[in-house]
Amino acid sequence: MRRYALILASAFALAQPAWAALFGNDEELTRQLQAQKQRVDALDARLAKLEAALQQNQQLLDLLKEVETLKAEIAKLRGQAEVQVHQLDTLGKRQGDLYADLDQRIADLAKAAKPSAADAVPPAPPGLQAESAPGASSVPAVTPSAASATAGGAPALDPLVESRSYDAALNLFREANYAGAIAGFQGFLKAHPGSTLAANAQYWIGYSYYALKDYKTALAHQQKLLATYPASTKVPDALLNIAANQIALDNLEGARKTLEELVAKHPGTNAATLAARRLSALK
Repeated sequence: MRRYALILASAFALAQPAWAALFGNDEELTRQLQAQKQRVDALDARLAKLEAALQQNQQLLDLLKEVETLKAEIAKLRGQAEVQVHQLDTLGKRQGDLYADLDQRIADLAKAAKPSAADAVPPAPPGLQAESAPGASSVPAVTPSAASATAGGAPALDPLVESRSYDAALNLFREANYAGAIAGFQGFLKAHPGSTLAANAQYWIGYSYYALKDYKTALAHQQKLLATYPASTKVPDALLNIAANQIALDNLEGARKTLEELVAKHPGTNAATLAARRLSALK
């Protein structure tokens, strides 16, 4: 019995280290499990941060795409704006050239208007001399029809009426009274349809509408000049104004063709020189 008790005591003594080792390993395992749990929690937290960052990055990517799209649209609009500014500058230069040329041609026309009107009157028959009249340098010679009308008691026609009517309308144009100039030149054409100044009057009617920015009507009147007075010296100027109206109406292709026709058919004219300059601006 005693021996049996001794064996049990010995066995218990031997079992104590193993028991202690078992429980000691359990505590270590618990610590490791806690450490692993902390690491897992930390990884979960980092993962949550990464997911949040990815969502933010996706939003940023979407915003970046929108920004790039807006940049492309802005670049396109800027390009269109530059083209329009260039077109406006070109139109401004063309109009400046037209008005500079207009001033010169008005001055030339003012000098030549009265002599041109006098040339339109038939020469005096042999033996008849022109009479002087107050307020005029000379009066055209009396025609046979006018002389017979005077002899019969009918009032003689004033040979200066034609030039005075034309000059009155031209003065209205010089004063920028374009509506009055249109009415004046139309009245002149009605009263003197066969005048050598008829093509000039038709031209200034068209140019007056151009100055009023009624480009379609101006274009129609200049085209009427081409159809009615194809041999007139005003044809080159009319073609130049037709091109200006076509440009104002955004018909650049039509204007280019008109200017090319002007340069080809009327070389050496002032209008052709201006047309060549504008053609280079259109290209």
